[in-house]
Amino acid sequence: MHFKNSVFDKKKFLQLVDKIRRDSSTSIENDKQIELGQYFTNSKIACLMASMFDEGRSKIRLLDAGAGVGSLSAAFIAEMCCCEDGPKEISIVAYEKDPVLLPYLFKTREICYDVCNRLGIKLDWEILNRDFIKESINLLENSKVEDLEIQRFDCAILNPPYRKIHSSSLERKFLKRISVETSNLYSAFVILTLRLLKSDGELVAITPRSFCNGPYFKSFRLEMLKESTFCRIHTFDSRRSTFSDDGVQQENIIFKLIKREPKNSSKVSITSSSENTNEIAKYSIRYDQFVHPNDKQLFIRILKNDAGYQISDQIDKLGNTLEDLGISVSTGRVVDFRSKDYLRNQSLHGTVPLIYPFHFEDGFVKWPKLNSKKPDSIFQNCVTESLLLPSGYYVLVKRFSSKEERRRVVAAIYDPGRVMLSKIGFENHVNYFHLNGKGLTERIAKGLTVFLNSSLIDSYLRQFNGHTQVNATDLRNLKYPRIEQLEDIGKRIGTKLPEQDEIDSMINELF
Repeated sequence: MHFKNSVFDKKKFLQLVDKIRRDSSTSIENDKQIELGQYFTNSKIACLMASMFDEGRSKIRLLDAGAGVGSLSAAFIAEMCCCEDGPKEISIVAYEKDPVLLPYLFKTREICYDVCNRLGIKLDWEILNRDFIKESINLLENSKVEDLEIQRFDCAILNPPYRKIHSSSLERKFLKRISVETSNLYSAFVILTLRLLKSDGELVAITPRSFCNGPYFKSFRLEMLKESTFCRIHTFDSRRSTFSDDGVQQENIIFKLIKREPKNSSKVSITSSSENTNEIAKYSIRYDQFVHPNDKQLFIRILKNDAGYQISDQIDKLGNTLEDLGISVSTGRVVDFRSKDYLRNQSLHGTVPLIYPFHFEDGFVKWPKLNSKKPDSIFQNCVTESLLLPSGYYVLVKRFSSKEERRRVVAAIYDPGRVMLSKIGFENHVNYFHLNGKGLTERIAKGLTVFLNSSLIDSYLRQFNGHTQVNATDLRNLKYPRIEQLEDIGKRIGTKLPEQDEIDSMINELF
């Protein structure tokens, strides 16, 4: 070590820790990393997370539930060492399941002990080579109330593993014992960490943004919003800036929670940073803008500026739900690999169209697709009958848009006049709008397609949707124009959709 007496060189300290992180990557097999859902935090991100904690505690008990090589705990220590009102004692409990990482974690701890010793800070750092989920559940289930209170944490810093939890897995069974229902490790880690915090304890975590919307994370959002207050959310302008060394494309955010019930007067700080600059943009929103009080799905909206607020306000002013309009949206019933015995590459006697996203062309469905890689016809018989719909005007939306597409929502019209068959199948990668399982009117279908393809809807959906998937739940959660307004737009549409500028101009007329 090369620190001067009683002088802390934060930059040099973090460079040493980051070198340990890079060295560890050579010891980890890629398959094992994917299996465990491991993605390590670089020093820049770790520092940003550590800077979000409040000062003023003389003693701190910190939980690092997925410690890896200790980058987050080290950044936390570095931040505390630089505080004017820093702690005199820091106690850390760090869980790391992977034994391969332990030597690197011990190295990080050794560096931190040396720094704290020089600066007169008492550091106690316990490293546990155990499964955090099992250990924390046992602690929550079996500890006496008074013992559990002693073991609770003032702070927690977290980069949890990212991996789906299968319904039959041991982890899922463990979590059900304490009424945690979730489909991903990262959300399980966050909930368990939150439950282990003291009242008014702070949690700073970096996770995928996927929990902000959709049905799979609704119970997760419910517990977070009931038990804690969001203080800050930090977004990144580039997907690559968070875990670039690991090639992660998922959009991630950092959030800070305090374990206390939110008040109506609470505000959430929204910050963002760019890959090419250290500058951080800041915006503050009210809690009722962050999560709408009447939103049954509890979608979390991330408004980055006044324009974001205006977009949200415009959509909400429309005021009509799909239910109000008598329209439904569903996910395509045909899962191709389950129905492969009934699929064909060409239209034969007894088959009907099977529509995929690749049939979308200039706002309409073009079928059949020449040289299609997938069979786009399906036999109509007693087995497939329940998967099919009567021919009619339907509005289709891609469930997964590619990263290259400029719009998150890509909608197209299925025009029955272009395909003269009485039945139709929609593949599972397509959402479809319908009237009680039947087609819409032509004008409503065209007006709805224009509305969904607008820049306004694209910008609005990005406030709570951090990935390229658009679920039927997301579409149900939108507000829509009145039927008469959709029909008025629809009657102006011919055999092709207008250009984007004209679409946006038509939608702006609604306001």
